Amino acid sequence: MLVWLAPPDEILDGSRMTLRDKLFHSILLARQRVYEFGSETPLEEIIHDGIHFFLKREDASLIHAYKWRGACNRMALLTAEERARGVICASAGNHAQGVAWAAARLGIRAKIYMPEVAPRMKRLAVQRIGGDWVETIIHGDSFGEASQEARRVQQAEGSIYIHPYDDMETMAGQGTLADEIVMSGKGPIDVAYVQIGGGGMAAAVACWLKNFWPNIRIVGVEGEQQASMAAALRAGRPVALDYVDVFADGTAVNRVGDLTYPLCAELIDEFITVTNEEICAAIQMLWEESRCLPEPAGAMGMAGAMKQREQLHGKKVLCIVCGANMDFGQLAYISHHAGIGAATRQYYRFQIVESKGTFLGLVEAMRGEGVNIIEFQYGKTEEKRAFPVIGFEASPQVFALLEKRAADLGIPCWRVTGAEDVEFRMIHYEPSTFRRPFFMTFEFPERAGALRDFLGAVQHAGSMVYCNYVYTGERVGHALMGYEFDSEEDRKEFIRIVGSYGSQWKELAPDVVSRIL
Repeated sequence: MLVWLAPPDEILDGSRMTLRDKLFHSILLARQRVYEFGSETPLEEIIHDGIHFFLKREDASLIHAYKWRGACNRMALLTAEERARGVICASAGNHAQGVAWAAARLGIRAKIYMPEVAPRMKRLAVQRIGGDWVETIIHGDSFGEASQEARRVQQAEGSIYIHPYDDMETMAGQGTLADEIVMSGKGPIDVAYVQIGGGGMAAAVACWLKNFWPNIRIVGVEGEQQASMAAALRAGRPVALDYVDVFADGTAVNRVGDLTYPLCAELIDEFITVTNEEICAAIQMLWEESRCLPEPAGAMGMAGAMKQREQLHGKKVLCIVCGANMDFGQLAYISHHAGIGAATRQYYRFQIVESKGTFLGLVEAMRGEGVNIIEFQYGKTEEKRAFPVIGFEASPQVFALLEKRAADLGIPCWRVTGAEDVEFRMIHYEPSTFRRPFFMTFEFPERAGALRDFLGAVQHAGSMVYCNYVYTGERVGHALMGYEFDSEEDRKEFIRIVGSYGSQWKELAPDVVSRIL
């Protein structure tokens, strides 16, 4: 049985309690209410890169996110008169689902405002969970705009506003996940990485864990372009950000709470930021190690831990997988950017001579142990020079060797990872320079050396004028390729070689070629 560590008179005399004491006491009482709505979630252990991780799997909860805890605790405290007035809230999705869950089980009418950018699956889940008890209104391009409108309507109608984070009882409900961690018997934990949006979960988790494990280090993790808590710390008060990136929509808050700010400032030992690419790398790691597929905000804590992995060996590290409500379409971006976030994917632009066999020579020069070509972008723009862009997968140490090799061979190259034209795959080409062009789609086995083998087979017949290839994780690779030829005989020989190569290929239809040219 857990007991409160503060003296009994402080429990009875609220005037003597600090904000931290009040939050701790509220979490203690929240345990009596929260489990009438849902069950505890697993605390999973994994070993990765020599680090002992504990994953609090809130993605396994009844709404696949932790937000049900705060919403249910807050709404369970409503009086009969308040319940009759109904509730209103604003949310990017997970708090909305929590409010919907509580509304349907308590028989309370709920009006929920969500921004246009809220993931579709979260919108659908809110209506499915809440049924006839919930009305969903889509308003504004951000959580802030949705929140302002919800507040305006709440004041006009007299309903009860259920705040997603800046409310003592909402925070207390979130803190029950930390209670489950302490009660697991797997502690003490050395370091905990907690994601910060508005700061409610981070404050509650830090409050509870530090009361039982005073030596634990709490690291607050924010998105690089979502760092509203860091902005508040610099200003000495909560301030609104002019811009908030919405990739991790669950933490996309432009202003932290008036309650959460002082609590986080007191209880969190360090604040760091992570990039979207680092979040993608954390999602990949969680999928590979645990078959866990969190939404971006759900992997933010792990992204922070991976960023500081060098100082975590031999320690027990807690990360909260706070949600897994993500639109399926987001997986393509995550897959593409995970390698960049893990520093295992880089893009280079090379300058080589425009002639037969030079692409094969470049690929041969850059090949090596632990180097995989995962992307190739090229379009002919000049008669004498070519500027292909190649994406490589390798370790950071291998990239340094690759750059040195290019320098030793006199091949100019530039790192262009993240450059807009590379990111959006703008392949420049000048059709007027093409001689007797032939375009095709080509399928080859995804194995080391497959692209090099093909280039070697056709190098004497033609010169490449266009190539668009990206690794998709399939067993075979698909490329759109264009070649030019000195004579019609060379063109026929190229087609003969391709036809006998043993891979699937198809010449582009004349109308498609016409558009390309």
